[in-house]
Amino acid sequence: MNLQSSPLFTRQHQPSRREECGVFGVFGHEEAAKLAYFGLYALQHRGQESAGITTSDGCHIYQFKHMGLVSEVFKEDTLKGLKGHLAIGHVRYSTTGSSRLANAQPFVVFHKNEYYGIAHNGNLVNAARLRRDLEREGTIFQSTMDTEVIVHLMARGLRYGLEEALSEALAKVEGAYSLVLCTRNTLIGARDPRGFRPLCLGQLNGSYVLSSETCALDLIEATYIRDVEPGEIVIIDRHGLRSLKPFAPVRSAYCIFEFIYFARPDSTIFGQNVYSCRKRLGHLMAQENPIEADFVMPFPDSGTYAALGYSEESGIPLEMGVIRNHYVGRTFIQPSQTMRDFGVRIKLNPVREILRGKRVIIVEDSIIRGTTTRTRIKTLREAGAQEVHMVVSCPPHRHPCPYGIDFSTKGELIAAQHNVDEIQAFIGLDSLSYLSLEGLLKGAGASLEDHPYCLACFTGEYPVVFQDEVRKDCFE
Repeated sequence: MNLQSSPLFTRQHQPSRREECGVFGVFGHEEAAKLAYFGLYALQHRGQESAGITTSDGCHIYQFKHMGLVSEVFKEDTLKGLKGHLAIGHVRYSTTGSSRLANAQPFVVFHKNEYYGIAHNGNLVNAARLRRDLEREGTIFQSTMDTEVIVHLMARGLRYGLEEALSEALAKVEGAYSLVLCTRNTLIGARDPRGFRPLCLGQLNGSYVLSSETCALDLIEATYIRDVEPGEIVIIDRHGLRSLKPFAPVRSAYCIFEFIYFARPDSTIFGQNVYSCRKRLGHLMAQENPIEADFVMPFPDSGTYAALGYSEESGIPLEMGVIRNHYVGRTFIQPSQTMRDFGVRIKLNPVREILRGKRVIIVEDSIIRGTTTRTRIKTLREAGAQEVHMVVSCPPHRHPCPYGIDFSTKGELIAAQHNVDEIQAFIGLDSLSYLSLEGLLKGAGASLEDHPYCLACFTGEYPVVFQDEVRKDCFE
């Protein structure tokens, strides 16, 4: 196996809990690595910390992964070395305290003359307990990822066959997971019983494709077949595709924040187009929160599509009051102390001629910590805006998410500590309005009485009970 990995593994006390990632898999294509590369490129918005691809030619496993963006990690020569008809890939969200190659995926192990690769989107809420149990029994971990727990659990049951081993392993884990796995000759996709994270299935000239989002299928011109269902395991090999449903049905808990922020607007998630959903949220915000103003504007690109909807419904013109610099990388030479707010201005610069003396409605998808928004509003005031109002396309985030979103502790959430008036004053707004929970669900095609979504970050009602370690990390 040609495997690039970290030479040292530094232990941490807890697996990372701040992951929103993208996974991709392809089976039966002579350019599997290139398809995986383009698939990950389309999913780059789901993770910018690291990227990795694992391939197989039926005899050997090849892998390359590194820190950085997909275009930085993979070059033409690298992809040529990733041979085979089967590939899985992963892009990982940037996290504090775990930004190192040992935690990059796919994660590959060799066990009893077979290679097993895995890439995971989501977060397991009982990983800490399972890890302790495994370590007491002598299991040695190479990373701090909760994903590795699945591999070790699976290894215990492989004497009964891959399907049985994976089913038993997934029956023991709790939380959110959309997985792509591979052996030398098999591609597997799996989704947790509540379906927190998306995973879809497509076809390209007889080859099968698995992806976190449909936008990746579009890029490689694959045909969308269907979503992998909650609680389903799909197994793809030379005999074709077969489906396993080893778990008892439970109520779905699709992450509604995929619609609000995470998913690309050109994707179809949970059966709905994201672009259309975000525009509907804008229409509903205008109905619930009418405001007199000269124009509506987003902070590109987060609130753009909801702003289109708000403008259409209200009849107030849409303007781009700030311009985004699309060529800003993840790092740049740091400015001197005298260059105030440089980090904001290098990405978004106000158009003073449009803003001067105007009453402005800013449409945002969410307010998590509030500090970046506060700096941006200050910049608009300095550019001459007379009034600055803000509408947000979801309710206040008052509760942390243990299922794999980057607001994992209550102390990070401004709405957990302050009411709307206090947040308005802190940010420096003339008014602040949030979309109601009923409006959010209506925009997502459901109702408060009957819906398939996880709303825990708004309501505190968690669909999967989690361990004391998770509760301590999230709420203290």
